[in-house]
Amino acid sequence: MKLFSRLYERVMHWAEHRHAPWYLGGLSFAESSFFPIPPDVMLAPMALARTDRAWRFATITTVTSVLGGMLGYLIGYLAFAQVEPWLQTSNYWDRYQLAVAWFDEWGVWAIFIAGFSPIPYKVFTLAAGAISMAFLPFVLASAVGRGARFFLVAGLMKWGGKAMEEKLHRYVDLLGWLVVVLVVLFIILH
Repeated sequence: MKLFSRLYERVMHWAEHRHAPWYLGGLSFAESSFFPIPPDVMLAPMALARTDRAWRFATITTVTSVLGGMLGYLIGYLAFAQVEPWLQTSNYWDRYQLAVAWFDEWGVWAIFIAGFSPIPYKVFTLAAGAISMAFLPFVLASAVGRGARFFLVAGLMKWGGKAMEEKLHRYVDLLGWLVVVLVVLFIILH
């Protein structure tokens, strides 16, 4: 079934849209404070579709992600009592507690690590605000951690270029179904 190849073609078309950088910025901002979808899912196809703009897309993603992280920090700092009940009833409570433990153990380095971890970055931004982490080190670590991640994604797409796009297009259905199977197994076994 060619479900993922059709979706892939659509995403590649959207990635070339003239407003795509604005959408990328909005997604990056929202993901850092409240939205569940990581910006990599938009950054990668955009950088692949327009390798000449890969660094620009990585910059947009980094800057807006850090700005969204600042909003997440402020939510944690100013309104954690209102957010905590939702965190406790969502899938994020254990992740939030892990983020706080990481802050206790590694301090500001936890923000840098969060840029690469499977724990959603928004959980770290809320936790940083809730524990009143120093704001400037939070922002700097966010910029370095998120920047490293997004420039790595954009760089891989730029480096792979047309050859990577062709291989990805050829195997996208197999990869898509493999991911579905892995997610189902994770849900069943977890």
